[in-house]
Amino acid sequence: MSAGNGIGDSAGSALGRLRWIGRLRYFLISFVVLFALWELLARAFEVPSYLLPAPSVIWTDFSVRWERVLDNTWVTTEEILVGYFFAVGVSIPLALLVSYSKTIENAVYPIIVFLQIVPKIAVAPLFIIWFGFGFTPKVLIVFLLSFFPIVVAAIAGFKSIDEETMELARSTGASQWMTFRKIRLPAAMPSIFTGLKVAAALSSTAAVVAEFVASDSGLGYLLLEFNGDLETPMVFATIIVLSIVGLIVYYAVELIERIAIPWHVSQRGDSAGTQIV
Repeated sequence: MSAGNGIGDSAGSALGRLRWIGRLRYFLISFVVLFALWELLARAFEVPSYLLPAPSVIWTDFSVRWERVLDNTWVTTEEILVGYFFAVGVSIPLALLVSYSKTIENAVYPIIVFLQIVPKIAVAPLFIIWFGFGFTPKVLIVFLLSFFPIVVAAIAGFKSIDEETMELARSTGASQWMTFRKIRLPAAMPSIFTGLKVAAALSSTAAVVAEFVASDSGLGYLLLEFNGDLETPMVFATIIVLSIVGLIVYYAVELIERIAIPWHVSQRGDSAGTQIV
């Protein structure tokens, strides 16, 4: 019985990897087609490069000044990662507390919603007044934008177990820790990873917003500088680099999800036998 399950799980994991490679292939093909059409249209209509530069023009400018962009990429990436991991470290334990206590939920959840409603661009100048122009205010902006989707998804996940299942587990003599580890946490993981992926997509936006407000380094600072000098090809190059950073963070979380919950339906092959074209 266990051997059969092992073979089935292995086959499902292999099919899941094939599906992921197939998705990646189509992802790359779609971007190649997009950039080819962009190049063709920009040249066919002779669009000025200060309005919409062709990809070849963007690459030519970037190839000359890539070192400066790369140096600032590390700055923004550090802000993204520190703020994101800070949000993960705070939101998931808080979601666990809220899911276990109705009193804490009634006291804390309205504050969480209020923090999400407050415009982050309006809060950024206050962080600069309180913490200066350094690293801290940018990390806090990333934290604020990443925090809400994680905590809401985690609360929904931890509260998704019906009471009958928990009563059955307790009737077998399972301890609180055992029911959490074997039932509540696995059931919550798909929702938690949904929140983590949404937050990963928002984190790069948050870092750039913070750098727009006040910074002397980072990709957001470069965007303002290049835009002010009407260096549109470098604006596009910086946006593309920033998007690549965001994609790397997002797909890193998706890879961790694939490793952590290979049993979930979203990570398994279609039971009817999905064909990889």
